[in-house]
Amino acid sequence: MRRRLIGSGVWLVMAAALFAAPDADPYPTPTSKKGLQVQMVDDAIALGIRHAGLNCHLASFVDLAARPDSIRFTFEGNDYFFLAPPVAHLDAEVQPLSAHGIVISLILLNYENKDEALNSIFLHPRYDRAAKTNHMSAFNVATPDGVRHLRATVAFLAQRYSEAGAPHGRVWNYIVGNEVNSHWWWNNMGRATTEDVASEYERAVRNVHAAVRTASDNARIFLSFEHHWSIRYPAGAPDQSCPGRELLEAFARFARERGDFDWHLAYHPYPENLGEPRFWLDKSATQSADTPRITFKNIEILPRYLARPELLWQGHPRHVILSEQGFHCPDRADGERDQAAAYCAAWWKIAHLDGIDAFILHRHVDHAYEGLNLGLWTHQPDTIATPNRHRQLYEVFRVADTPEWEKAFAFALPVIGIERWEQLLPAAGPR
Repeated sequence: MRRRLIGSGVWLVMAAALFAAPDADPYPTPTSKKGLQVQMVDDAIALGIRHAGLNCHLASFVDLAARPDSIRFTFEGNDYFFLAPPVAHLDAEVQPLSAHGIVISLILLNYENKDEALNSIFLHPRYDRAAKTNHMSAFNVATPDGVRHLRATVAFLAQRYSEAGAPHGRVWNYIVGNEVNSHWWWNNMGRATTEDVASEYERAVRNVHAAVRTASDNARIFLSFEHHWSIRYPAGAPDQSCPGRELLEAFARFARERGDFDWHLAYHPYPENLGEPRFWLDKSATQSADTPRITFKNIEILPRYLARPELLWQGHPRHVILSEQGFHCPDRADGERDQAAAYCAAWWKIAHLDGIDAFILHRHVDHAYEGLNLGLWTHQPDTIATPNRHRQLYEVFRVADTPEWEKAFAFALPVIGIERWEQLLPAAGPR
């Protein structure tokens, strides 16, 4: 691949070709499960995270006009062009995080675009624009153009972030979509049955997997599910949301029928009530295999379920990461205390629980339009997410995987209602 530098550090790729062979580096072994969906790179590094989540709207990179300063990429016999500024912006996040040994997860998203030419390629043909939810479509694996652009865009990112020497940084995890069991809101393909959602999602994940494998033998590809397990999101009709377990079983069945592959699971075990951080009070998170929800209170249900023989990959359970979850800071006198205590309890439990590789907190800074105050930082008044001040949560997060944790966490024990941290762990044996 030949390049020349133009302007203020923008690379113009004169020709692109596939790697001779995928990168064979083994998957890293981080020293901690502590992670964060990153807004401020320097702050995240100072906090000592070992995992980072970065949102990645795929169509935002694509240049259908083939501008002369865009990055040309040849894939599966076709030329594609990617806009240099958004690629450089992603490089500026990935490279420093990666240089500090942080395992990066790209969260691959498919928003509706202002450009109708992009929409005609990337939006699923059944996407319902009248839904007015989060303007996020299922990936278009129903048309040839949709499939090839999905594969090419993911391959471009995977090859860029798997290069020898990691000049742009390294990405190890690719999360396909967001909270697909609430598909009307986050993976819209109109009103759809669980079978339809599972089938289309399996095709999308399979194509992402194939594209990533052109660049890396050992990067991981993840499904994305929210916390509803044996029930669906109550605000949704049966054709708008579905129980997570039902969707996962249908996905796994389609994968086996079409030729199984190494998919993994990114889960979001938010508290039962998103506005109440004290997850130990959750009523619908039980120790039953048929628990309505899986939250931090009963998160051990998830790796236990994935140990079922029909779900194993080459004799081993699928990997699990907790890729998005946080704790709201209620507007009450003890709000910051309860939020911080919730993180202490969740962190200690996940750090001592086998079968979960990462705990990636959401959010770094409160977001004005999210409707929840989940951040390590508050945001400045009259801004969307400009950082203002640290919450109490910031300090317990900082020390979570350091020798200072026990002293910093001590305040949380009476808040949770326990005397010893070990009381958070499940009793041994099957349920």
